[in-house]
Amino acid sequence: MRTAVIMGAGGRDFHVFQTRYRDDQATRVVAFTAAQIPGIDDRVYPASLAGPGYPDGIPIRPEAELERLVAAHGVDEVVLAYSDLAHTEVMHQASRVLAAGADFVLAGPAATMLPSRRPVIAVCAVRTGCGKSQTTRRVGQLLLDRGLRVALIRHPMPYGDLERMRVQRFASLADIDASDPTIEEREEYEEPVRLGMVMYAGVDYAAILAAAEEEADVIVWDGGNNDFAFVRPDVTITVVDPLRPGHELAYHPGETNLRMADVVVVNKVDAAAPDDVARVIANVERLVPDASVVLAASPVTLAGSDGEPVAAGALTGLRVLVVEDGPTVTHGGMPFGAGTVAAREAGATEFVDPRPFAVGSLHATFATYPDIGPVLPAMGYGAAQLADLEATIRAARADVVVAGTPIDLARIVHVDTPVWRARYELRELDHPTIEGALAPWLARIEARATPSAT
Repeated sequence: MRTAVIMGAGGRDFHVFQTRYRDDQATRVVAFTAAQIPGIDDRVYPASLAGPGYPDGIPIRPEAELERLVAAHGVDEVVLAYSDLAHTEVMHQASRVLAAGADFVLAGPAATMLPSRRPVIAVCAVRTGCGKSQTTRRVGQLLLDRGLRVALIRHPMPYGDLERMRVQRFASLADIDASDPTIEEREEYEEPVRLGMVMYAGVDYAAILAAAEEEADVIVWDGGNNDFAFVRPDVTITVVDPLRPGHELAYHPGETNLRMADVVVVNKVDAAAPDDVARVIANVERLVPDASVVLAASPVTLAGSDGEPVAAGALTGLRVLVVEDGPTVTHGGMPFGAGTVAAREAGATEFVDPRPFAVGSLHATFATYPDIGPVLPAMGYGAAQLADLEATIRAARADVVVAGTPIDLARIVHVDTPVWRARYELRELDHPTIEGALAPWLARIEARATPSAT
């Protein structure tokens, strides 16, 4: 019998196991390793999910133990199953595995994409923070406007009790609150639910897909990081980012998403240098010459703590602490995000650097990601880390907090400082629009779908 280790980050690793290894009697998975997300190692993938071949479940260990695990278990193959890695980093990981004596494996779409009896639109990206979420909302709204029932299936974020999170369904903010979510989960779930879409996520994506198919006419795959879809799409939309030109060719599996794209959304063209936009478009046209290209912006608006839009210059002369979307400024590699843009547009010039005030686990976050700019990542992967976030905000003693995370941060972080909220939605700048680019597929999707009663 062959033995295997799956390298992951609490997401694709479990899906690869479920689709490729769970029922493979010729191979035994002896461990998962965990990276990127704090606090997801030193757990056990439960027997109820692992199946009858694993009565004790499967241990999840820190990635630093990889070589020891290979030696201790005589491992034959190691599968890399997480995303947003530079191509050079992928080969560094491959070198670790090969030097330890095992085969290095990447599980591809044919082995891991689930077929669906409903039409599927996949929204993916070349990097974390390109603008998938607002693109997904735009696609979902187009489908809702056509009278179709829409279910979003979100890339997994199973950072808690894996058995309890096997299949998650969110149709209201109360559903989200009841799941005891991390900040990252709230960032992805809250806005689509407010718009009337049903959000699915969890661990067992065959069961998740089956549940979504029962109540939806169309499935929208809402990707995470720069991973490719778990469900076989009828059409793939890939978002690229000219603020990071060249990254569309340099990160795994983002380049895969670009090469599979039917529609490419070039986002943030209003914020990027024209030469960088041109460079990205040239790369897109070279790799996927038949793809439709949509030029878009993600304009940012800023509302005060009362929810009302703020006046121009409202932040002039104030000390501003910016809290940004966590994944974007950590493994996404961006030094700032929408919060910084919104604060500058509102006249902010004095930004509070949170690094001297970082409390507890946030020290480790800044040490792990030294390229984060003078912004505070919205880290909240548990109650202790959320408390660290609150304590850091209090210690910074800013006049105003500007939150660039997609959630209403003031609902979950309790501080005396006013919290102003930056929000952004996708806006197409030219033709084709996303609706126009999807036109060849929308007619087929509507023909396959069962429209809801009106």
